[in-house]
Amino acid sequence: MPVIHVNAGRDGPELHDPTCAPGTHLPDLLSGDGPVIVMVHGFKYAPGHPRECPHQQILSLNPTLASFKVVSWPRGLGFGGGAPDEGLGIGFGWQARGTLRQAYAEAARAGQRLAQLIAMIRRIAPDRPVHAVAHSLGARVVLQALPHLPAGAVSRLILLAGAEFGGRAAAALETPAGRCAEVINVTSRENDLFDFLLECLIPPPARGNRSLGLALPPGANVLNLQMDHPDTLTALRVNGFEIAAPVTRICHWSPYTRPGVLALYDRLLRDAARMPLAQLRAAMPDRPTPRWSRLLPRQVFAPGPSAGVRPGM
Repeated sequence: MPVIHVNAGRDGPELHDPTCAPGTHLPDLLSGDGPVIVMVHGFKYAPGHPRECPHQQILSLNPTLASFKVVSWPRGLGFGGGAPDEGLGIGFGWQARGTLRQAYAEAARAGQRLAQLIAMIRRIAPDRPVHAVAHSLGARVVLQALPHLPAGAVSRLILLAGAEFGGRAAAALETPAGRCAEVINVTSRENDLFDFLLECLIPPPARGNRSLGLALPPGANVLNLQMDHPDTLTALRVNGFEIAAPVTRICHWSPYTRPGVLALYDRLLRDAARMPLAQLRAAMPDRPTPRWSRLLPRQVFAPGPSAGVRPGM
């Protein structure tokens, strides 16, 4: 079974199938090889919802809904092909409906349940790497799990258009688990409107604190990857990753729907040793393009220096 579905229950993580407890099956599922990759959805999904159940959509090997924003994360991340070392994918569901404030608060509680799940995995299979991929408010879920975990509990985190403030993310990365994790913060100016709405509707942890879309504070374990920057796309292409250029000015889902991006994340997680963050960082632009640069005329913004494109990632 390459993919299982787990929810943030009231008292702990529980299988989407309510007839079993996660611990009953995890020892058998974790007896194989390969990484454990936890996938966390964002706003407006809810397990069991008749139209917006994540386990029937983006967290499914075979999504039941045809939509531009529904792409199978498990298949894109290398599950379902039958390879003996493909590992275990875990779709993690949580109650993300209601208002943005309600979902933002719930994401912190879901983070505690995710931490319990990861701790359970580490007890059963301490030698297998645990990674996470999360979109939107799912990034807050993953970051909020870190304070409840020991050092080394998670290896790489890929945050896609993360709906969280830089200050809270930085605090999570100052915990023992956070200092040991590598974080790839995928941003896009296509998401500027959603980042701005987060800053307007959710009280920031400190005055002037901005969203992750304006880049997570830099660090040796952080890579900010602006996926709509022309120099980013060129650098990735030189190194063998064909990522489609953005076609919209506003889109919250492009970090996982753009052709080629899931294949990149698959490599970043499954071949981490050959793709160190320092080497990736050296090939990327020095700075992101300014907020609103996809909406306002280009002449408003002065071009910033770029690191150029170098092969060898």
